[in-house]
Amino acid sequence: MRPLLIALSVLLALPAAAQELKIAAWNIAWLTTKPAGHPDLPRGLATRAEADFARLRAYAERLAADVVAIQEVDGPLAAARVFDARRHEFHFPAETDTQRAGFAWRRGLNVTRNPDVSALDLAPGARRSLRRGADITVRSGEGPPIRLLSIHLDGGCAQGSLRRPDSRDCQNLGRQAEILRDWIAERRREGVAFAILGDFNRRMDRGDEFLAMLTEAAPLARPTEGFANPCWARDSRARDFVDHILLGGPARDWMVRDSFRVLVFTERDRSMRDLLSDHCPISVRIDPR
Repeated sequence: MRPLLIALSVLLALPAAAQELKIAAWNIAWLTTKPAGHPDLPRGLATRAEADFARLRAYAERLAADVVAIQEVDGPLAAARVFDARRHEFHFPAETDTQRAGFAWRRGLNVTRNPDVSALDLAPGARRSLRRGADITVRSGEGPPIRLLSIHLDGGCAQGSLRRPDSRDCQNLGRQAEILRDWIAERRREGVAFAILGDFNRRMDRGDEFLAMLTEAAPLARPTEGFANPCWARDSRARDFVDHILLGGPARDWMVRDSFRVLVFTERDRSMRDLLSDHCPISVRIDPR
């Protein structure tokens, strides 16, 4: 008995080994606790019933991610309608917008909340401003940390030049690309693993100007590269991704091969898009050992 107790004591004293992490991004489309007709909400916005929240909770359970970068979420109370607060913690930027980018992660992870990337909100005084970035550092067991940034960038410039004089959206996206490039450069100087996750509102190919601006600061791995998005595809016609996960620093080598996934909703009725989301969760597994 005594040797057994000694062995157990030694095991308990050992540091927890690093484990694989499943990281995900999901724009949940106006996830809010505000009632229909609230002045902060668009007119005619579909109101979710409890059955719709139950569907979203079921998809969150199926996703089973360790960390989810979430977008268009009205803070922790709204996030808790989808992610069980008994098993998850939340972080959102210090702003009052209904649409915020934030995080939900499983309890037990070692997470540090970093200052908001507030510069991404190019119009902080607007009624519906652009959104700040939510920035956290995550460590699994005694493994190395990874810095994660949840974003939701300006829409209206899904492709083409960022310098179009007739498009404020494209010009805004170009300014946001510069901010992200600086954030990436700082992570590279620190030598830490990092990932940017969320709704970029941008289709990307290898020659994309937006992506090229980011890779000026550091090489990046993009799990969505080479794939089409099956979310709400019509007649089996998939479309380009605008949600992405970009991995940089040591995290480029941590990506588990063939682990990129899209959790496609089983509902086929297009009217359900407004009650679930027009974005499906995307995920990848990383091994930070």
